[in-house]
Amino acid sequence: MMMFFALAAAPTERVVAIGDLLTARVNGARVELRVDPAGTAMPLIDDAAARRAGLKPSMIGIGYAVGPQKVLGRTALVPIDLGGGPAKHRVGFTAHRYAAAAEGSIGPAGLPEPVVRFRLRASLPNERTVILPMGDQGGLAARWGERFAIVTVGGSPMRIRFDPYHHQTLATAGAAVRLAAANAGTMTGAMGKAEIAFGIDRPVREMALATPLQIGPIAILRLGVRTGDFGSAADIPGSPEDLDEVLVTAKRKHDPDADRINIGSDLLDHCSSILFDTAHKQIALTCA
Repeated sequence: MMMFFALAAAPTERVVAIGDLLTARVNGARVELRVDPAGTAMPLIDDAAARRAGLKPSMIGIGYAVGPQKVLGRTALVPIDLGGGPAKHRVGFTAHRYAAAAEGSIGPAGLPEPVVRFRLRASLPNERTVILPMGDQGGLAARWGERFAIVTVGGSPMRIRFDPYHHQTLATAGAAVRLAAANAGTMTGAMGKAEIAFGIDRPVREMALATPLQIGPIAILRLGVRTGDFGSAADIPGSPEDLDEVLVTAKRKHDPDADRINIGSDLLDHCSSILFDTAHKQIALTCA
């Protein structure tokens, strides 16, 4: 009698509930990772977890810009088990956590499954799904970075990042200038602050759009503007005439590649899921 053994097919989709943590093994050590739609493909852990895992820094370092502030880190190439068995991956580690709630973070492009579905909440009545093209940050480290949806603003592509772990929807200064021109935006309200990443707060002021920016079922009418980050918001109607602020923001050069909008839970509360399909480079957003 002959016996046949069938190998189980590798899973093609992972479902992640917002708030869940993934227990990973980094170089054999247990590390809790938050799977974050806005996270990088390269797992990013804090120095305490890196020491526990016995990581030895390679010659490849990393740096994250949060406005003018820089967060520097190191990397190591080690076995990492994300639930499907160990495989060698590059992992980054920094002194400060990317998110205070977890010792590590990873984005959907860092998982072995080609499809990652984030379950935000139960399905809602009258939902619609929009399929958006997926892009990366570009450059030599593109495969290690985040994954964005791409929309058109004023005739040019704009990166959209889905960020359910932050409440307020935010635009960088350069992105806000383009939005103001295309959708008749006006700055309103007083200056405040918002945490962006690594516990770093940045100045934010609200902008209202006369014409909403429509991303499938989501209509953006109001959002926060990171007034001094990656461009200058001084030319947006309603910006303060305070000379000091205008001078400070005007000195910053605008890099269109840094223009991005982070859609927070203030808008994603109306959505039930975000699906990242890295194989087909698409993001499916389902909202009421």
